[in-house]
Formats: sequence, structure tokens, C-alpha cells
Amino acid sequence: MTPDEQHLRLAEAMVFAAAGPVSARQLSQVLPDGADAEAVMAALAAHYAGRGVELVRVAGGVQFRTAPDLAFRLRRVVQVPRRLPRVAMETLAIIAYHQPITRGDIEDMRGASLSQATLDALLELGLVAPQGRRDSPGRPALWGTTPAFLTHFGLNSLRDLPRREDLLLEPPDVAAGSADDSPPADG
Repeated sequence: MTPDEQHLRLAEAMVFAAAGPVSARQLSQVLPDGADAEAVMAALAAHYAGRGVELVRVAGGVQFRTAPDLAFRLRRVVQVPRRLPRVAMETLAIIAYHQPITRGDIEDMRGASLSQATLDALLELGLVAPQGRRDSPGRPALWGTTPAFLTHFGLNSLRDLPRREDLLLEPPDVAAGSADDSPPADG
């Protein structure tokens, strides 16, 4: 059954006004009883497909985003958020792939200490949050990513992260430096 036009208008207004992604559950709270929130979101996404803004699935809900093919043109007029420093991105990646994780575990994986400023920056941006405490001596805090992390990186869930194996660099080919590849000697 095709969603009613009024349902589409209501969903469109809700997604537009929301500060973050809108889940089907949230949408169902404003739709009339019996309306299928998933069908309404699918119809709305189809309506916006190929337009300047598109309805995309992110962080377990939907959100309007600039069409990817137009984003580069808007970079000249829209303020792009400052990139995170390398150490913050490393820390965020470790947390994302190993959560929940302690600060000590992060430091062990990085092979370097983690400054409080880096953790504070990730907290301030809402990308990470405490996820309880480990049941071990000292009861260190456990850290994990937030829905804002998913939204920031355009992910619907943590399952959408690239596989760790795909991120590893290939080891250099040892045979590439063999004597057969060396330039001929002058003689």
C-alpha cells in the first residue's frame, strides 16, 4: 500500500526539523495509528532520490543529506568542519573497532600515551562516551562510540565500518628488490 500524501508530508517535516537521524520508531510516534513508518520512509527516500538533497540511512534512522555529486560544489560556500588531528582519528578508530575499551588498552594499541586533551576533544564532539567500567582493579572507564559518531561518518551502524583486513596495508613485495630488477652495470 502506498503511503498517504499527508503521511509523507509529516515525515518530511519531522526529518527536516530533527537535529539528528529519525528512526522508524520515532516516526511511528507522530504518524496516525496503523501507518507503516518504514514504508513512509522508503517512499520519501524514493521521492528525494536524485534530487539536491537525498534521504539517507544513517545511525539507525534517516536524515537529509546533500547529494554526493553536488557536495564538492558546496564546499566553496559551506563551512566544512575542521578535520580531526591524526592522533584523534587513530584513537577514534581503535575505539570504534574494539569497543568497549579502556584508555590503557588504547595506549597499548597505539604504542603511545593518550593525552587527556585528545579524549576531551572526542567527548566534546560527542563522538565517544563512557560505556561503564571494567570489572578489574581500579575499575577503569570503558569507552565506546556514540550515534553522533555514526552520523558524522555517514554510517547506519557499526557493521558498516570497513573490515579491519581491508584497512591494512599490503606488505612490500620482497621479490621486487631482487637482483633481476637492478639496472645493468656499465662495462
